[in-house]
Order: sequence, then structure tokens, then C-alpha cells
Amino acid sequence: MQKVIFLVDMNAFFISCEATRHPEIINKPAAVAGDPKNRSGIILTANYEARRFGVKTTMLLHQALKLCPDMVVIPPDHQFYKQKSREVMSILSQYTPSIEQNSIDEAWLDMTGCEGIFGKPFESAKRIMNHINSELHLKCSIGISQNKFLSKMASDMKKPSGITELWRQDIKVKLWPLPIESMYGVGRQTSQKLQRMGIKTIGDLALFSRQHLIKKLGKIGAEIHQLANGIDISPIKQHLKKDIKSISKSTTLGEDISDMERAKIILMKLSDEVGMMARKYGKKGHTIQISIKYSNFQTITRQTTVPATYLVKEIYSTGIKLLEKNWNLQLPIRLLGISLSGFSGDTSIQQISIFNMKEIKCEERCMKAADKVDKIENAIDSIRKKYGYSIINRAVLMKKNNKD
Repeated sequence: MQKVIFLVDMNAFFISCEATRHPEIINKPAAVAGDPKNRSGIILTANYEARRFGVKTTMLLHQALKLCPDMVVIPPDHQFYKQKSREVMSILSQYTPSIEQNSIDEAWLDMTGCEGIFGKPFESAKRIMNHINSELHLKCSIGISQNKFLSKMASDMKKPSGITELWRQDIKVKLWPLPIESMYGVGRQTSQKLQRMGIKTIGDLALFSRQHLIKKLGKIGAEIHQLANGIDISPIKQHLKKDIKSISKSTTLGEDISDMERAKIILMKLSDEVGMMARKYGKKGHTIQISIKYSNFQTITRQTTVPATYLVKEIYSTGIKLLEKNWNLQLPIRLLGISLSGFSGDTSIQQISIFNMKEIKCEERCMKAADKVDKIENAIDSIRKKYGYSIINRAVLMKKNNKD
């Protein structure tokens, strides 16, 4: 089976994150840079409206303002960008557990064998792109190939919001004509050395003598020669289970809501997805948190501690209690989210005291009941894994007019 690797690259990430909380900058030139009062700062990210004026990343702020005097400048908020990055990675983890985050705004996904669930590579890429945009209001470009290098190169070919397939059979037409300085893995100094050797394009590098490259550049010469020929055997270094700190799911609603019953239905869907992911990784959490963003963009988070769980029923019921207790019903909701965290090891092994036999028997009955629910939810997960997420659903989420 041929490998299928995606590289998901968020477009103009920092300033796009800012646009989610500063909608007034949408369609206007804007950039994240140093404090506007300190004109010696540099541009960290500019949106595409500013780039049309020639504004580029790492450009000095005062130079950028000469090119685009009306550009809105926003100071960086790295904690906010990290949170948005976690939200993006949470969405990506719903499509495959095999993810390698390459930076705050991009990640490789091993999508091999996922066609039966999400469709052909282009279709599943479109689904991921739409999911991120509809839920987080962020745009991305996606490169598709059989290895990490080619998918990374493909992701840069169409921006913003582009999907590009670049298979090894395509490299002579799509990859080789590109300038050598655009090649992933070739820095400025290496690019200059190659150009002095007469290597101007990636195709020049691919057809150059490998032995001569090794003689001039050492080990890196052999590596970049392979890459130029579309060969990359580096594996996806996926996150380990122990690295997962929280599992969250949120959604920005199509319209602001004020009805508790509608909110409960939304919270059930979110809890269902959080529980499914938690069971997938075998992570039971002690902390359940809800996030509410009101129509005025005010955001609140509320959490509580529970016995370790990954069951949808318990995540959902706890989320409902938090929602009922903390929602200011005078303010409509535009975003709702729920998360599970505070993961621990096996909490089932405890020392038994003869003075607590009644409590133990009660706990055993509760554990048996929970075990039944656990088996049901695991069965649901197995069916979805084989036939797709939508094949089975909770009754509360079913449309009344759905004849299926």
C-alpha cells in the first residue's frame, strides 16, 4: 500500500488568529509585529492584504509601514497562538493518531489507509480544510504525497487555502523547475554554495553528481540529492500517549443561541467526540472544563474535578452541570467547547480495608454499571472505526426527519 502523507500548513497563522478576536481587521492590511510604539520591531506575520504591498515576514516594522502606511499592527500574544495551535492539532487528531507537529502552525499526518473512512486524499484534505475553517475560522494549505519532503513542498505551492498533490511521478514537472532556494531543507548558505556550483534549480540538484555533492558538502550533499529526487524515508514521529495533556473539542455556532436545549445537544456531540478520542488513547481524566464565548466575544472557562473517566455519559453530564450553573442566559452563545484533562495512571488498584466493605460493595456495583457503559461505548467506537463516524449516532443527535 502506498503511503499517503499530508502536510497541513496554517496560512498567515499569527495574524489569522488575531482576526478571530479582532474581526475589524478582516480584509484590511494587518500584521503581528513588535510594539507599534517601538518602530524598530520586526514583522512576525502579515496577512495577504498586507503582502500585496510587499510586506514580508522578518521585515523591519518601519520599512513595512513605509510600504503600507495604513497597515494595522498588533503586538504578539504567543500564549493565544499556542492555544489556537492546540485547537488545530485537536481537530487533526480526529483524522489520524499518527501526527508529527513540525512547528506551531504545521503538522504532518499519516493518512495511509484512511480512504475508506474519509475518501480519497484530495477529498479528505478538503474535509480537514473545511473543518478547521468552520470551527476555528482559520485557513490552511495542504500538501499531499507519499513522503514528508514532497508533502511539505506541495503545501507551499498554493496559498492561501490550496490543496496540492505532488507524487514522485510528478516531480520532473512540478518540483524540478523550482529555484534551489525554495527547497525545504536547503538554507541560505547551502543555497549560495550550490549556486556557485552552477546548481540553480531543484532539477539541477537532482541530476548533479551525487559523489561530487558529497565531496563538496559532506553528508548533507547526499541527503539533499535524495530529496531532490523525491526520496525521503523519514518516518512520522507521532505524539506518544504520555504527551497528551488534554483532549478538547469546541465549535463556533452557525448562529448565536440562547436556548438551553439546543446547547445541550451541541454539548452532547462535543462530549461524544472527546470521549471517543480519550478511549482511543486510553486516557481517563479527572478534570472536565467547558468554554463559552458569548456573542459579545467575552469568553469564560469553568471546570470541576471528577473521578477518572473517559465515558461520554459522565463527560456530558458534568458539562451540562457546568453549563447550567455558569451560563449567563442574558448573553447568547457563539462558541461552546468541552475538554477532558488531568490524566493519571491506573487508579483501579487500591488497598482494601475490612472496615470499608459496605462502601466497597457499593463501589463494585457502580463499577459493574460503568463497565457495561464502557463496553457499549467501545462497541460504538469499533463500528465507527470500520464504517465511518456517521454510521452510528446518539439518539439525541438524530434529526427527527431523518428517514435513515
